[in-house]
Amino acid sequence: MTGFVDALREKSLVCDGAMGTMLHAAGNSLDRALPELNLSNPDLVSTVHESYVDAGVDLLLTNTFGAGRLRLSEHGYADKVCEINRAGALLARAAAGSTHRTVFIGGSIAPQVSASQRATVSANERIEAVREQVTVLAEAGVDLLVFETFGYLDELLEAVRVAVEVTDLPIVAQASFTADGCTLGGESTHEVATALAQLPIVALGANCTVGPQRMLAVVEELRRYTTLPISAQPNAGLPRRMQGRRFEYSLDPDYFVRYALRCVEAGASIIGGCCGTTPAHMRSVTTALGHRVALAASRPVRRAAPDEFLRHLTARGFIAAAEIRPPISGAIDDAADMAGALRDQGAGLLLISAVRGPRSPLSSAGLAQRLQQQLGVETIATMTTWDKTIMSLQADLLGAHAFGTRTVLCETGNPPLRGDYPNADGIWEVDSVGLISLVAKLNAGRDCNGLSLATKTAFHIGARCNPGAENLDAEITRTRAKIAAGAQFLITRPLFELEGLSHLLDALGEDRVPVLLTVSPLSGFAEAEYLAYEVPDVTIPHETLAALGAAGGDERATGERLATDVVTAARSLADGVIIVAGDERQMTQRLLASARV
Repeated sequence: MTGFVDALREKSLVCDGAMGTMLHAAGNSLDRALPELNLSNPDLVSTVHESYVDAGVDLLLTNTFGAGRLRLSEHGYADKVCEINRAGALLARAAAGSTHRTVFIGGSIAPQVSASQRATVSANERIEAVREQVTVLAEAGVDLLVFETFGYLDELLEAVRVAVEVTDLPIVAQASFTADGCTLGGESTHEVATALAQLPIVALGANCTVGPQRMLAVVEELRRYTTLPISAQPNAGLPRRMQGRRFEYSLDPDYFVRYALRCVEAGASIIGGCCGTTPAHMRSVTTALGHRVALAASRPVRRAAPDEFLRHLTARGFIAAAEIRPPISGAIDDAADMAGALRDQGAGLLLISAVRGPRSPLSSAGLAQRLQQQLGVETIATMTTWDKTIMSLQADLLGAHAFGTRTVLCETGNPPLRGDYPNADGIWEVDSVGLISLVAKLNAGRDCNGLSLATKTAFHIGARCNPGAENLDAEITRTRAKIAAGAQFLITRPLFELEGLSHLLDALGEDRVPVLLTVSPLSGFAEAEYLAYEVPDVTIPHETLAALGAAGGDERATGERLATDVVTAARSLADGVIIVAGDERQMTQRLLASARV
């Protein structure tokens, strides 16, 4: 297991192309049980494997697609399950041994029934068929298991769960998406990625059904919702029916490789081919991609090292920052006075937050630009995706960059409460992860559609995280997705204790990026109780509620003391703090001073 997982971390792996297409081209009908050729014509199967090895692939899939008991029984081979799967693994292993390179063997497992059989075959029958096939392939010595062309999420989940019970081999889980971006069962990329994230797989992805261009869109969607390595195996376009019952694909290998490379740039760690692809297609991919491309280089942008970002921000180490809300009145002079005071009080950085309210304030980016130009302070502009198309977001970003904005905080945002339906949902074309991905593309010199720009932007990309969330595991997964999309630093939601932050940082491990902790002193027991009971995903410790409840007339001073304790403790966890104290300038000054100690 270690070998494949390590290789997956180190570089982009090239998987083989279609086996069925090659066997069909050799004169075998697609109506027959192609896995049975492992027994009746092993030389042909070996020749196909060897052709892919010669093409330079890193991963061979066994000729065992459809080699479960239920499918083989339709052709009279139900009693040959073990022999067919064992032979498939041995033939692939022998072909891999013909080169000095490391070539991994993936045990190919298909859905155990066709779509038309789902209504007549029970889940227990499917599960037992998967169990049998997984057991044989594992015992035959494959390096990993590859579940491919699953059009129904429930079948893919049950198959992976069975495999986990049987073996500890690495698992790659691939769904099959149609042109509308959903599986045959109607599940979206988000639903597939979210469901599979709960299982111990090493990669997830898609194969079959769609060609290279549509597969690129699937990869981009999956990257929004998962931090796992992604695999992509598109078809070679659409087939043409020739004389008789023969099918041919005519997709140009150069076209295929162009989109294969774009899939890698979009985040695919494994790139291969499905129906219609041949050794010629995969040779073009291996030639273009090479075998020493680091996995990090396969992503849209390089994530800045923590110390690199901190050096850009300040030379003083632990960052003491403050937040400013754009004035609802649009009085920019008031905001400039506040910013100047915060700068004089020791704030080395100002976060311009997004305003939540029904009235129109100054934009965060506009205020950030004005303060930078007028006061020379370092600012972070908050960009939200609420009620904006991706094209308008792109225009805002390019405009902000042209006027000097270099650091942005990407948020999804919330619609203001107003009208007869105060809790009506807003309109989002992308969420914060999509916005992060967009900024990363602009930094790489590409627009939202992947087209080249005249120049590259140079944004430092920030994202929100909430260690106080009720479901911390889900928040960790979401944070990882933001980092994978290109986030270079994190800013927490206001925190009143640090246990959640400690868990989140431990979980991120090597994915850790600089983290700035937001601290907002509580004004008294009423505010603390309101946050604890009425505002979702805010954690107020019982000790804090008790202290404020017993404070009497010293509630504000108690709130400041508790906030100071959080700031002091944060020095051992975070890379800086952002103080949010509204108009309480003296309190802000004292908290900033405690951060600089």
